[in-house]
Amino acid sequence: MELAPVILFVYNRPEHTRICLEHLEQNELAAESELYIFADGAKPGGEEAVAAVRRVVSRPWKFRRVTVVERPENRGLAANVIDGVTTVLKQYDRVIVLEDDLVVSPWFLRFMNDALETYKEEEQVCHVTCHMLDHKGRLPETFLIKWCNSWGWGTWRRAWQYFEPDGAKLLHEIESRGLCWQFDLDGGFHFTQMLRDQIAGRNNSWFVRWYASLFLRDKLMLGTERSLVDNVGFDGSGTHCNTMQLCTQTLDPNPIEVVPISPIKECQLARKVYSRTYRYNYSYRHKLLVFIGNLWIRLFKKRR
Repeated sequence: MELAPVILFVYNRPEHTRICLEHLEQNELAAESELYIFADGAKPGGEEAVAAVRRVVSRPWKFRRVTVVERPENRGLAANVIDGVTTVLKQYDRVIVLEDDLVVSPWFLRFMNDALETYKEEEQVCHVTCHMLDHKGRLPETFLIKWCNSWGWGTWRRAWQYFEPDGAKLLHEIESRGLCWQFDLDGGFHFTQMLRDQIAGRNNSWFVRWYASLFLRDKLMLGTERSLVDNVGFDGSGTHCNTMQLCTQTLDPNPIEVVPISPIKECQLARKVYSRTYRYNYSYRHKLLVFIGNLWIRLFKKRR
């Protein structure tokens, strides 16, 4: 099996970067995998944190080969991701993509490589992930859904060619075809508004444009019922256990087998679960509970 190179995007969080790399190198395939690290440049006043990250990535990590690309200027995450993925896919036909705030299971690389190999010639499948939010109800071990997940993912050169960077063009087609509800995961999350905000410059999301690019072509993502990825980047301070999050995911200790799905079509149960999960996590009631919980944690820490 051809192993996909791993791309890691880092910026100014040295502790997150260290933890991410320590977990990644615990994978059985790490020593056989090539790692590309794209380190974004500093904004004015942020040079020290960026330099600390670059010291972390320069350590002798246990991968087959580590290539570090140090950006001389600050490009921002979107430009860094788009250019990094495009660059590596000129040399390889598949990639695995991570950001510095992700913690992965020792089984992460095994699953991602198995999935990328299994579906390499299935044109309808353009994105794979093994990240899953905590949810109610059972799903198949793996499933297909008309969506994308940016927290630990993989794709192929054949799929990345569909990426459309022009958000306005994507939004026009979604609206003209009356697809806003479906694009929003059947009302589960405001992805259409997220795309509008990207166009207006209120965010610089590469993800919403990648999702829209595949959505408009009816492409599918391979997802998992259990999560081999945890996002620890919503801590605000670098101490994940001291805050409550809107979205939680439990890192599963067991491997996930990749069994080819037939026929290739969207799992409607998965779509319902995703929609319900996002709708609850971003509801005003849940946001209020998380706010109160975090306030209580901060007050408790001060008393200690």
